[in-house]
Amino acid sequence: MLVKSKIKWVALGGLVLSFVSLLVHLLLAKYSSADLVHHSAIAGFTDDLNVNIDGRQGAGYSKLWKNVLSLESLQPYANPRSGYPVPRVENNGFIYAKIFGGFEKIRNSICDLVTISRLLNATLVIPEIQESTQGKGISSKFKSFSYLYNEDQFIAGLINDVTIVKSLPPKLNELRKLRQFPIFKPKTSANPTFYIKEVLPKLKEAKVVGLVLHDGGCLQPILPSSLAEYQRLRCRVAFHALRFRPEISTLGHLMAERLRALGQPYLAFNPGLVRDTLAYHGCAELFQDVHTELIQYRRAQMIKRGIVKDKLIVDSHVRKANGSCPLMPEDVGLLLRAMGYPPKTRIYLAGSETFGGQRVMIPLRAMYTNLVDRTSLCSNQELTNLIGPETPFPEDTSLPRPVKTLDQLKEEWQNAGPRPRPLPPPPDRPTYQHEKEGWYGWVAEKDSEPDPSPVDLRSQAHRLLWAALDYIVSVEADAFFPGFNNDGSGWPDFSGLVMGHRLYEMASTRTYRPDRKYLAELFNKTRDNLYHPKRNWTLSVREHLNRSLGEEGLEREFRRSKPTSFLSHPIPECSCRILKSSDTGSATNKIIHHLSYEGDVECPTGMHEGVKTVRYQKNLANESESREEDLDLEDQPELENEGSTSVTTPSLEQDEEMDPND
Repeated sequence: MLVKSKIKWVALGGLVLSFVSLLVHLLLAKYSSADLVHHSAIAGFTDDLNVNIDGRQGAGYSKLWKNVLSLESLQPYANPRSGYPVPRVENNGFIYAKIFGGFEKIRNSICDLVTISRLLNATLVIPEIQESTQGKGISSKFKSFSYLYNEDQFIAGLINDVTIVKSLPPKLNELRKLRQFPIFKPKTSANPTFYIKEVLPKLKEAKVVGLVLHDGGCLQPILPSSLAEYQRLRCRVAFHALRFRPEISTLGHLMAERLRALGQPYLAFNPGLVRDTLAYHGCAELFQDVHTELIQYRRAQMIKRGIVKDKLIVDSHVRKANGSCPLMPEDVGLLLRAMGYPPKTRIYLAGSETFGGQRVMIPLRAMYTNLVDRTSLCSNQELTNLIGPETPFPEDTSLPRPVKTLDQLKEEWQNAGPRPRPLPPPPDRPTYQHEKEGWYGWVAEKDSEPDPSPVDLRSQAHRLLWAALDYIVSVEADAFFPGFNNDGSGWPDFSGLVMGHRLYEMASTRTYRPDRKYLAELFNKTRDNLYHPKRNWTLSVREHLNRSLGEEGLEREFRRSKPTSFLSHPIPECSCRILKSSDTGSATNKIIHHLSYEGDVECPTGMHEGVKTVRYQKNLANESESREEDLDLEDQPELENEGSTSVTTPSLEQDEEMDPND
């Protein structure tokens, strides 16, 4: 009996302990749930710094973020360098323009419009951005241009270049409403002669002309050397006068500060996975299911409109091997790992559109857990304040058909005619609500893409704001890696504009300019050991990407990007060189002289003295450290030639013979 009573007491004690344990767990879950829900990227960044991070702050880690010494002497210099009179009050008339397209096309078109206005000695009316007009359902607080940019800053910043007004005079505005003035639809590559011979006579006659821009510009990227001042005007527009409205700038800089919390650097990455780009180059097979179908449909549209002069179905893997397709996020993750970026590196995902959604980002997120975007860094309230007060859409009042009860179905079956009769056909697959709401929902029901709904139009306007935020964060990043740039179609792209802006403001910042064709060869060499490549493959990746940071990458971009978009490579017209007399024969100056183009000049004396002490001395102090780091790789033993995956870096002569579709 005594033993049984002891067992009962033990069992009772166990039950009490279990109950107490369950109660504690419930209380912990209740009071800690709020912290789990409100976990943000900032909290994650702080946690990363509280763990053991030995080795992350060493010499090798700092080398991944330091500036490129060979480009330190390139400085921004877009001021006029010859006789450049202030525009006269009395000129040839007004230029009124409408701009269609996304963020990149808008920015490039505005710069071209200012240049054309200067060329024709005309007054520019603040252009109308069609993606952000009131018809798109945006906040009534903004006009089309002011939705994205600061009008007053735009006018004041170009007061010595072009006369800019916010609207046409009343009489001319009436003519605009009645469409009683000449309208032109110039091509992206229109030359100055077209405007002087075709547009200028009409402008003098009617005192106002209209320009409709669809393809991201209205003037050829490379102008004759006699028009170098107009190239510098483009730089003054893009990098000085064209400022985002204060709300966008404030939030963008705040996002950059949050990424640099506790003094840590960050890398910005733009995948470049845009539907139009993928369709133009025939990269549909890189995706699956509905995404492939969507790309092919857009490619068929481009073929019908004459934009693409190729067959509909092409081998996407061959196109990727030629460097025509973007690098997939998985490839970029492997490249960053080969460069030595640790798994906790802060990476900002830029680009208002990432075709394929979060599914294509899964491999990169697995390799780099601190991959964040604007939704991770900003609260919903901050993004809502940026959009402004908008009129809500009317609710869908259409009610679904009432569901029949079981008794009603039995009664219909009994009164349905003579027997025997076949069973009723099975019901169609239900169309779920999320399939109808998505912009791709039409694929399951229709053969043609429907016109955009009011929700789609408003979302397109919002994308301009998201792209502006991404642009600010990418320009300020400690390093930038493009998944795709210079698509070869003549359209400006997001990565190209960011790379050009970084090259102008501070050329020595770490901006990778990878050769996608060469990297495709590297990946094919190690396809069987993709996640465990041999050491020679890693060294080849590091060598290529490090070279792309300097003069070799700049020369490649000069040949490929500049003929399609001047703002992606605004040197040498908008830059100057700072040289120290004591370093005339140094290796650094030899590199800079190798980069000298026609029109390259030395910076004024004042700029020379101001920058020399700030940047040169800082980097020269770290020069010995970088040499020691380079020796670490050189001293390591080479692998055996058998099975080596190293690939020879293509020479410049070989690079020029590449497929023109690259």
